[in-house]
Amino acid sequence: MQKLFLLLVLIVVFNCSSAQNLSAEEQKIVLQTEKNYTDMMALLKKVVNINSGTFNVNGVKQVGDVFANELMQLGFTIEWIKLPDSLKRAGHLVAYRKGKKGKKLFLIGHLDTVFEPDMPENPFTKINDSTITGQGINDMKGGDVIIIAAMKALHQLNLLEETTITIYMTGDEENAGTPKEVSRADFIARAKEHDIALGYEGAIGLNIIATARRGSSSWKLEVEGKQGHSAGVFSSGGYGAIYEASRIVNSFRETLSKEQYLTFNPGLFIGGSEVAVNAAAQEGTASGKTNIISPKTVVIGDLRFLTEAQKTNARKTMLAITQQNLPGTKASIQFTDGIPAMEPTKGNEFLAAELSKTNLALGYGNVVPGNPGSRGAGDISYIAAYVDCLDGLGASGKGAHAPGEVLNVPEYLKLMKRSAVFIYRLINQN
Repeated sequence: MQKLFLLLVLIVVFNCSSAQNLSAEEQKIVLQTEKNYTDMMALLKKVVNINSGTFNVNGVKQVGDVFANELMQLGFTIEWIKLPDSLKRAGHLVAYRKGKKGKKLFLIGHLDTVFEPDMPENPFTKINDSTITGQGINDMKGGDVIIIAAMKALHQLNLLEETTITIYMTGDEENAGTPKEVSRADFIARAKEHDIALGYEGAIGLNIIATARRGSSSWKLEVEGKQGHSAGVFSSGGYGAIYEASRIVNSFRETLSKEQYLTFNPGLFIGGSEVAVNAAAQEGTASGKTNIISPKTVVIGDLRFLTEAQKTNARKTMLAITQQNLPGTKASIQFTDGIPAMEPTKGNEFLAAELSKTNLALGYGNVVPGNPGSRGAGDISYIAAYVDCLDGLGASGKGAHAPGEVLNVPEYLKLMKRSAVFIYRLINQN
């Protein structure tokens, strides 16, 4: 009994100590966020039950309208950024307010999910007290609602006056409209007007944050050989396109596969006598005979990297390997930029340290930067070269992009409270 009493005393002392690290205003923010939690869960349920697959233009707009209505009531000016019809995308929701106080914040969400209307439904469903499932509940409607929860608590306490905050929710994060110079032009231009970008992609718990994300690009390898009778392979007929393509791809692996944060994956490999490849659609056809040396092979793949320098050096190495051809063959490789890297910077690390202070004040423990290799590219990467960035501030859970995607309920309110306090601290920094 004495041990139990001592434990209870220690818990009370710890909680009081944590609360003392929060200012009186911050304690009000925490309480206000708690009061709003039921309404925020109702909002989450509403948007999760609206299908907003990237290609479901009407569904994406419908989710955008729901969030726009919420943000308009919080004093934000609303804009809908239309994209050209040729892009076949819904467009983007922008909500902003402008002032002269503190840091200028750019908060990033997205309205679309990977789940299109023709896929099996997975509505908002409570599994137990710890878990709720639903399409896009983790990636990333849960994160969108965290943004709104933070804004609502701060607005209700009159703490958003004279602040500059832009909330930008893209409608095609899961499959950006091309050309991306068009679909991300407004996004990049607005971000450059701010000091800090906070991304609300899924959190990996309360104690890990993303200060860096790898970028992605693509490559296309085309190899030609001398068509002829298979009896002449390795000698008068040369090695053929399939052997040479195999050598090149394997040499990529042997030379570069151990470099940290660098990956390159051949996703489609087609060779034969007759070859047709649609690289944009990532599909193709081939025909051939076992007694014919292959005259044509095409390989397409991706390349992921942590810095622009790493990308450039990898491409140089891959080009050099491509140019060292087996007898009777020739090869070329083309590289196409995709999403840039969110490189680790001192500014990003400073933000992570500030978030850790907020976490500790709330009694949630330290925050440390996560492994950049565990995250793919995202919208925040397009602007990482212009502003200090943090990502992974959204909802925690698991199963993103898969049937049965779930939200971690016990952490959800904590993440809302953390964002509200963290944003309050940032908008009061000079």
